[in-house]
Amino acid sequence: MKEFEIIIAAISSIILFIFGLDHFSIELQKITGEKFRKILGKLTTVPVIGLLLGAITTSIIQSSSATSVITISLVNSGVLSFKNSIGIIFGANIGTTVTAQLIAFKLTAFAPIIIIFGFLLSFVKSRYSIFAKSLFYFGFVFFTLNLISSSMSPFQNDPRVVSYLTAPLGPMLAILIGFVITAIVQSSSVTTGLAIILTQQGLMSLDNAIPVLMGANIGTSVTALLSIFNMDIAAKKTALAHLFFNIGGVIITLPILYLNKDILIFSSDPAIALANFHLVFNLSTGLIFLMVIKPFTKLIDALLSDGKMDFERFDFDFFKEEHTFEEIEKELLLIEDRIYDFIQENYSLVTLSLETNYKKILETVTKRMDYFNFVKKDIQSNFTHLLGATADKKQVKRYVLLMNQYEYLFQIDDSIRDHISIKELLDTNYIEMKSDVLISLRELTGQLLPYFTWTKDASNGIKTNKEFKEESQNVQEEVDHFRESILKLMAKEERNDAGVLYNLGSYSQRLKDKLINYQKIKIQYKVKTDE
Repeated sequence: MKEFEIIIAAISSIILFIFGLDHFSIELQKITGEKFRKILGKLTTVPVIGLLLGAITTSIIQSSSATSVITISLVNSGVLSFKNSIGIIFGANIGTTVTAQLIAFKLTAFAPIIIIFGFLLSFVKSRYSIFAKSLFYFGFVFFTLNLISSSMSPFQNDPRVVSYLTAPLGPMLAILIGFVITAIVQSSSVTTGLAIILTQQGLMSLDNAIPVLMGANIGTSVTALLSIFNMDIAAKKTALAHLFFNIGGVIITLPILYLNKDILIFSSDPAIALANFHLVFNLSTGLIFLMVIKPFTKLIDALLSDGKMDFERFDFDFFKEEHTFEEIEKELLLIEDRIYDFIQENYSLVTLSLETNYKKILETVTKRMDYFNFVKKDIQSNFTHLLGATADKKQVKRYVLLMNQYEYLFQIDDSIRDHISIKELLDTNYIEMKSDVLISLRELTGQLLPYFTWTKDASNGIKTNKEFKEESQNVQEEVDHFRESILKLMAKEERNDAGVLYNLGSYSQRLKDKLINYQKIKIQYKVKTDE
């Protein structure tokens, strides 16, 4: 009965450790999310910098799985290229070695102090209070490691347990155990922490613990592989690279262990030796693969071929310092035109997702909008840079007019995002639109979708202002008709589908007004530039 209680206490402590690690990672991602994306997008063209970023990020959020999944999602969204993601993947495993070192040197004793400090910081009215939860969970993670250690300490005096855990497992079986545990708990830090604690207590030999850690590295690839369903080919390449990198590291290191493992551990203390192995193993693997990154990348490309991205990505090379004002202005206008088409296609997909129950359409447009959100922030940031670097007053005015055009595009995008909230409300409440509402919806969207083309043609002089005003009036009449139809249906208590779609009238009105304003600012820009 006593042994059963010890096992339950140990399992409970491990569950708390996983809980703390997960929440610590989430809190850090909340704080660093958008900045992290931007830094990755800008700096990862150099593989060594990518490796350092991957290592630093993982050491902060304490999860190589989280780093790899974030990286894969950024590749999938177009923020990162496959080639730029490789360095981060190489560095992610290095970052996990921080946890091992902290545990091995018993710095977990400071955990209660960190918990108390994080708790007290949450009551302080300061900008630094945003770090309160992160600090609390950081302390919580290492406090639970102490709980695991304490709960397992009675086994130190049990000869049956000691003989079982210290008995040679064989490297392949130990690697498999490390892989399975990590794949189940979705964190190599959990496996690493447990291995070091068991080694500290003499419950696991180094001969068993070392291959367990190697298996844990391969196990982190499972999280990444699970995240790639319905993703682009580039994201799948990144996940495959992550798997091959981890397997390759094990294949390279195993022969060295057979020859002389002492050259990888540098300590007589078993726990410190294990932590040192973890560091040397991951660091050397990262550096070796960094030296062969080109052939490694070509191998992944050959295995999965080039594939096809599911939507267009934007390249902002017109913001280079050596470009003249005229070159930048020309590129800005070209990109603006492409963005307009991109937004129009988003509206088409949003309306199609409203009219159908095909989830793939909603997933696609959500992905496109997530990517465009990043693009929007990048453009706004670069406009600020351009305005700050330009001294010529005429050029500043032209930049401001161009920036206004982009801002109206962003407002149009905001109105389309409002439409998605209606789709989410329908799905959340399991509401199915009846035929009369569906007909009204199709009539409205059927009038608004071509209006994008009308707006573009009117801006470029293909349609006259008179023709555009007449078409705008037709669209307005359709919006008014939709509102009237929905209001009549809402009078019936059982028509909850009409109630959900009521706001679509307002959203469509805003979209139409913003398209008109966009056309006006485009005409204004042409008049000013012709003066």
